[in-house]
Amino acid sequence: MSTRLTVTSTEPVTPSLRRVWFRSDDLSAFAASEDTDRYVKLVFPDGVRTYTALFPDVAAGTVAIDFVVHGDEGVAGPWAQRAQPGDELEVNGPGGGYRPDPSADVHLLAGDDSAVPAISAALAALADDAVGQAFVLVDDAAHEPTLAAPAGVTVTFLHREAGQTLGDAVRAWPWPEGRVQAFVHGEAQEVMHGVRPYLLRERGLPRADASISGYWRAGRTEESFRVWKRELAEAESAG
Repeated sequence: MSTRLTVTSTEPVTPSLRRVWFRSDDLSAFAASEDTDRYVKLVFPDGVRTYTALFPDVAAGTVAIDFVVHGDEGVAGPWAQRAQPGDELEVNGPGGGYRPDPSADVHLLAGDDSAVPAISAALAALADDAVGQAFVLVDDAAHEPTLAAPAGVTVTFLHREAGQTLGDAVRAWPWPEGRVQAFVHGEAQEVMHGVRPYLLRERGLPRADASISGYWRAGRTEESFRVWKRELAEAESAG
């Protein structure tokens, strides 16, 4: 479903994340969306880009989107940096497929800057007595966002500049007893090859308890990234 959004304000979340607030006369498309990884397709003149939608309030007609920004690199980031109240954007969606299951014993959340919105939404949806671990990879300490979590969920920031990776962090995490539900998203090479094989093959995590996918891939546009994801899925199905 297509929705027209109008910018109302913008604000920095971190040096590399910028939040844009929108209003719309009709956010009914979000009424039935309970997924914490709910995403929308943003329609730009230079292509379509996928982002997590935050804080949708159907009654108030408001929603926010956090954009990863790296100067003039990309399509959506530069647009977000220049966005002014009154600017309009067409979005399609939302879609989604993950929400923390309250019956899981332990929750594992892992991702980079691009996954911060979805991880933040997942943390907010956890029960007060939830237990788990969140790993968030950012450039350095100055790029760490503020993330609220239940007392039983530890949030650990990893720094690229220090050579830390999601794969190393997840492997070093003491594997807990009980049922683990995992949400792991971010740069595709690291997520799909650095984390997913460990969780699914070595730890035997059931696929039903694993939301693992790349949000982007270094050196690729979103268009070529979608082609890569499709080819990877076809190769895995054939194998």
